[in-house]
Amino acid sequence: MSSMIEWVTQIDPAVIGVVGSVVGLFMASTLILYRMRAAKRPVSFRNIIIPPVMMSTGFAMFHFPGFALPASYDLVAFFVGVIFSIPLILSSKFEVKGKEIYLKSSKAFIGILLGLFVIRFVIKLVMGDVFTPLQTAGLFFILAYGMILPWRVAMAYMYRQLVK
Repeated sequence: MSSMIEWVTQIDPAVIGVVGSVVGLFMASTLILYRMRAAKRPVSFRNIIIPPVMMSTGFAMFHFPGFALPASYDLVAFFVGVIFSIPLILSSKFEVKGKEIYLKSSKAFIGILLGLFVIRFVIKLVMGDVFTPLQTAGLFFILAYGMILPWRVAMAYMYRQLVK
């Protein structure tokens, strides 16, 4: 695994930036399509909680020294993610149809995701020279987790309120 990390650190940062942006855009598009399809199926508590639980396995990357940064940087990235989660929380609403609970589709959600992608891209351009590609990946992972965790906790709370 360390040889793979050494290989990644030798790649031109501009190439990594372009590939990372394309992958990010692909992931954002996939998330939008997934969210549109999910609105057609009933929601369960399990479906709400699974993403942050599964994503938490990504913290294993920090066992490798190439990803390491001071804890203060990680905390800032996490709290920026928490701030970015607010529009996602506000745009997530549930509705009851019969005996099932569905996530309402929101046009604002697509705009919010695209806006967050643009903000992420700008941050990446500005901070790209300060951190290595691995450190940047680690910071954006923490930022994404900081977005997903409060968003999904809020969704779980709203879901539980409706179930009552």
